[in-house]
Amino acid sequence: MEKLYDYLEIAIDTVVFFAPRIIGAVLVLWIGFKIINKIVKLVDAALKRMHISDTMRPFLISILSVILKIAVLFIIVSILGADLSGLVAILAAISFAIGMSLQGSLGNFASGILIMFLKPYQVGDWIQVAESFGKVKEIGIFNTLVVTPGSKSLIIPNSKVTDDVVANYSKKGLIRLEINVSMPYNEDFPKVRKIIEETLAPIEKILDTPKPEIGIENFDSHNVLIAVRPYVKPDDFWYVTFMAHQEIKRAFSENNIKVAYSEGVELGSIGI
Repeated sequence: MEKLYDYLEIAIDTVVFFAPRIIGAVLVLWIGFKIINKIVKLVDAALKRMHISDTMRPFLISILSVILKIAVLFIIVSILGADLSGLVAILAAISFAIGMSLQGSLGNFASGILIMFLKPYQVGDWIQVAESFGKVKEIGIFNTLVVTPGSKSLIIPNSKVTDDVVANYSKKGLIRLEINVSMPYNEDFPKVRKIIEETLAPIEKILDTPKPEIGIENFDSHNVLIAVRPYVKPDDFWYVTFMAHQEIKRAFSENNIKVAYSEGVELGSIGI
């Protein structure tokens, strides 16, 4: 019983000793993160008043938030009574190990810095990285958020951007559509080209300058492949793509332009 009382006394002393510290640490964590959120909002508002670009502002805010949160965690560790000098050494070793295992993430971070200073694109630009095409929504520390014309959110690692070819369509403010249509070999190409030109002309969002490019691109086993290349503003990419296909099909039907179906060489009529 005496040992039980001794253990109970030790436990009570331990609770009495650590309880205030734990409560203080929890309060510091809760209050600290609330203060950080307010500071981040104030700094964000200040950067907006300073006309810092939408590209740079989220990046700076992210770095500030991470630094402040790390500072709060150090304060909490200090309140709990841990030896900070030893903790710093441990954190240094852990950071080295994490750095070795997260070389890709560090590469993304370095690439994010390069993107901020070299500015191959900015928020709001239409870009294409490899097969990914869309509008830049946000440039973060480690990745770039791109929204496709179909409203899909693509998270592209920044290292992929700096290691790959980036096409920025917003630099010139226009993009060329890649549309292909087929024409039978026995059809007259100047006639078909004129039909396509007259079909594209009423589509309001197709740019007059540069003029749409129409020409024979290739020959397959059953048809002549015609390349149709109108120019549009990036925001009108899908609208014009759908309208051009729709109107060209209608025009071919009205002018009795026939094509070979994929399942055979027999020519068939096309409905409206």
